[in-house]
This record gives sequence, structure tokens and C-alpha cells, in this order.
Amino acid sequence: MTTEPELPVVVPYDTAWPERGRELCAELGAALGPLALLVQHIGSTSIPGMAAKPVYDLQVRVTDLDEAETAFAGPLADLGFRLSPYRRDHVPAGLDDHPSRWAKRFWSRRGTSADPVNLHVRLDGSPNERLALLFRDWFRTHPEAVPAYAHFKYALASRVADTGTYADVKDPVVDLVVAVAEAWAAETGWTPEPTV
Repeated sequence: MTTEPELPVVVPYDTAWPERGRELCAELGAALGPLALLVQHIGSTSIPGMAAKPVYDLQVRVTDLDEAETAFAGPLADLGFRLSPYRRDHVPAGLDDHPSRWAKRFWSRRGTSADPVNLHVRLDGSPNERLALLFRDWFRTHPEAVPAYAHFKYALASRVADTGTYADVKDPVVDLVVAVAEAWAAETGWTPEPTV
């Protein structure tokens, strides 16, 4: 069975996203049980005012990816999620970091009556878990940067044919944001707080 590439569609911010993100985190936390140490709303739908693909990005903190993959398979399948073969995140430019430190498990839910979700399962304390939260929190505290990033996403989505290309082109821009966000984190003493 072949599937058509998913087109990147960016829409204006929806004020319902934060509350729905909290509800989805609670639902998944209950379904996944104690191996899911924390479920958090990340990505553009978690940033006030940000245009986004209308897909919720959620992050699950775990202590063992293989154990989580096995334990989560049934509950997530029951909720309409499919496991992706994609098993790590992009390592930001300029980091001399082994790709294995950026390991994750990734499930997605599309084509059902339920909300579309990208579910990123990452190790507690890993650099990719931290980066997702830093990116979100930097934009939350710098609303003046939101329109520029949103404009970039609109322009990019109108020029590429699939979400894979969209993500690949977006990665270096995320790297630039994170470089600025890291300086902000150092100045302010920011740490990833356990919040949704």
C-alpha cells in the first residue's frame, strides 16, 4: 500500500489549541501509564499567536526508549497512532554530538476523526527533549519573533510538495532560533520545567 505525500498546510493560530493540547496530554498520559513520566504540548500549536500546521506535537518523557516502544505499541494503536521508522531527531548544526544522543520514537495519527498528532517519545534529560522545550519557551517569551517565523512557515509551505521536505528545509531555521534561544537560556537560567 502506498500513501500520497502529506502536503504541508499552515493555518493561522487557533485560540483553542492550548486547551486541546492540555486535554490530549492528559488523555495520552492516562493511556500510556507510568512509563510516560510526563506528556507535554510542544511545537507551534503550543506557542501563542503562532501559525502552524493543524497537527498537535506532543512529547512524552521516558527513561527507556525500547521499553516504551514495546509498552506503548498497543495503547497507541488503539488510539489510531502508527509507529514511524524515523528513530532520531536532526542534530543542530554546529553541535559535535553523536546522533545516538538524539534518539527517539515517533508515532503519528492522521486520517481519523481524532485530532492529528505527532507524538515524540524522548529520553528524560536528552538534548532533543530539552531542545523542543527551549524552542517553545523562547517563542513564548519573545512574541515579537512569532510573526517572522510564521511568515517563513507560510512561505515554505507554499513552495514545497510534502511535509518531509518542509521539515528538512525548516531544520536550519530552527537551528538559528535555538542558537539565539541558548543565549537567552544561559542569561535567564532557563531550565525545562515540567509543564504542559
